[in-house]
Amino acid sequence: MSDVEIEPSVAAELFGDRIELARQFSAALTEHGEERGLIGPLELPRLWTRHILNSVIAAPLFHGSVADIGSGAGLPGIVLAIARPDVQWTLIEPMERRVIWLNEQVAELHLDNVEVLRARAEDVSRPVGFDVVTARAVSALKTLIPLTAPLVRDGGELILLKGMNAGNEIDAAQKQIKKFRLSHVRVETLGENVLPETTRVVRAVVR
Repeated sequence: MSDVEIEPSVAAELFGDRIELARQFSAALTEHGEERGLIGPLELPRLWTRHILNSVIAAPLFHGSVADIGSGAGLPGIVLAIARPDVQWTLIEPMERRVIWLNEQVAELHLDNVEVLRARAEDVSRPVGFDVVTARAVSALKTLIPLTAPLVRDGGELILLKGMNAGNEIDAAQKQIKKFRLSHVRVETLGENVLPETTRVVRAVVR
């Protein structure tokens, strides 16, 4: 097994009284993530910093009902559901082995605020729409907007976790932004002076 990152001290501050669940999830990913094809071997030495903290720092932004598109290993969906038990999460993932993993984690962590849905985003039908739709490390914004925006209720929000090129992705997605009637599209940087690596989110209102 690759070297495993020691839990950074800031993790307990960000998760509060939910930190033990976060530790349990981290331990499960460390033990099984690589062998089950959920994370690559290079990710274990930075599992907390690059993935778990990168996800949880966005937790205060969410409310109501949230869909996480392409949940994969549960980053950010499981992490956010741990941090925000007051929010209802739907984790949407097409690949069976990942769905099995997500359901196992939901059961083991007793996350009664989570539903796992095996589907592709474009095949999901929810007439009411979600209050918020999120995704992390799925695809470029111009590809992601057509998958996510139709799932958001009128007046709801996209909160998409992105990398260093978030601003450039917005520039490249102007056609999709107009087509799917997004407004207040901006990049927000989270975790400055808190995390070793900041998190960038693209936020937009869907009308």
